[in-house]
Amino acid sequence: MIRYIESFDNVVELGCHVGTSTKIISKLCQDATVYAFDNSPESVEAMDNLGIEYSNIKFKCADVRDKDMLYEFAKSHKDIDVLCIDLGGGYHPDTVFKVFFLWSSILKPRVCLLRNRGLVDFINSSQTGERIHSDNGFLSSCADDIIPKELK
Repeated sequence: MIRYIESFDNVVELGCHVGTSTKIISKLCQDATVYAFDNSPESVEAMDNLGIEYSNIKFKCADVRDKDMLYEFAKSHKDIDVLCIDLGGGYHPDTVFKVFFLWSSILKPRVCLLRNRGLVDFINSSQTGERIHSDNGFLSSCADDIIPKELK
């Protein structure tokens, strides 16, 4: 995060939990906003308190797989520079990838940071000569394709 987040970057953090990373992000982008999302009950009080301490944090208790919530957010937030995703620890890499694909395709951030051990294990075990690359924070080769109607 330290390498990629700048002072004026607006950041979306999916899977903020109790705000450990959110606090770091908030300090990195002091002149912008951190939009933090999590649907765990433990998040609410911790993130509300963090929002009082750091005025640039805006928390929403929500399921980031909810496409309607994403579309509503995207309508009024067109200037997202960084997308941080930390969902499920090492579990559910398929969900993490689906959430990454949908959020990044719609928000089109400059940088996308994903943290999920399952995805790392998958990438490290792949045997391909194909070079998958994007100069953007989203999969630019398919970001304008049909967006899935729902994530399950």
